[in-house]
Amino acid sequence: MTAVNSLQTSRGPWATAAYRLSHDRTALVALAVFLLIVIACLLAPVYAWWAGVEPFKSTLNAVVTIDGVARPVMELPTTGLALGYTPIGPTWRPGNYFLGADNQGRDVMARLLYGGLNSMIIAASATTFTLVFATLFGLTAGFFGGVIDIVISRVLDVLWAFPVYLLAISLSIVLLTQGITIGPIVIDSSSLALPIFIIGVIYIPYVARPIRGQVMALRNSDFVMAAIGLGAPSSRILVRDILPNISTTLIVFVPIMMALNMLTESALSFLSIGVQPPDASWGTIIQDGQTLLYTRPAVALAPGFMIVISVLSLNVFGDGLRDALDPRSKIKLGRA
Repeated sequence: MTAVNSLQTSRGPWATAAYRLSHDRTALVALAVFLLIVIACLLAPVYAWWAGVEPFKSTLNAVVTIDGVARPVMELPTTGLALGYTPIGPTWRPGNYFLGADNQGRDVMARLLYGGLNSMIIAASATTFTLVFATLFGLTAGFFGGVIDIVISRVLDVLWAFPVYLLAISLSIVLLTQGITIGPIVIDSSSLALPIFIIGVIYIPYVARPIRGQVMALRNSDFVMAAIGLGAPSSRILVRDILPNISTTLIVFVPIMMALNMLTESALSFLSIGVQPPDASWGTIIQDGQTLLYTRPAVALAPGFMIVISVLSLNVFGDGLRDALDPRSKIKLGRA
């Protein structure tokens, strides 16, 4: 017991948190699963080159060779009225329409990786956008108070009053028709920056409000009052005294916001008001596959499965990260 106590006192807070997290096997497995998905999505161009497919180009006349037999990617149905064409099903051969084709003859596996890459980029960028502005608003409102706090809080309350998806859908419908123009900054309606902006904005109140409350508590703490009494400038107090004390909260928000942003992006893209063609995301692939659910269910089920696994792994890792950063966590350092 003495050795455990000496271990606790000799480590700094960040080293202690890292030690706790390294002994949380569930969180580490969840992180490993998510990183594998990220790495696979980053290798999307390599897979498309290796497979020799065009993920964003219709290939209705393509032919694939399976066991020495040439088969068209778009086949005539063998049952029913034999009307129209049905995409080839999963071949389960890497680099050879592993998950089959969609209704445009495109390789589902390649589109799954490219769509996941776009979903990851949007979720990560929107998370960064949300945390930066939420921290700025929360620090300003919580530290200065008065009229500044009232104005910022009322603006956040207006955003808070709207249901998340209703606000996201409303902003998407409006901005998709004209894009965004702020002075010299122009965001085209087909750009990935548009869903990043929309998703980033709608979640600002959900992060800014707890940060504001934490800053208000720190504002009345002894060490901050001492710094104010010594005449330290506000900027120094915010950067040197308050921001480090809310950094753990911001870190815990990262996986949580990533998961939420991924779900929101998929929902908007499924409704055709998120990622726009020719780009793809997991949400757009699910939309493409909804008409093939009875004939080629892998088109819609594959991206849905990837969303579930990604969001679940982020949430599990976020729980472990929160426990590791919480000094009152029940994880014991002495447990081997």
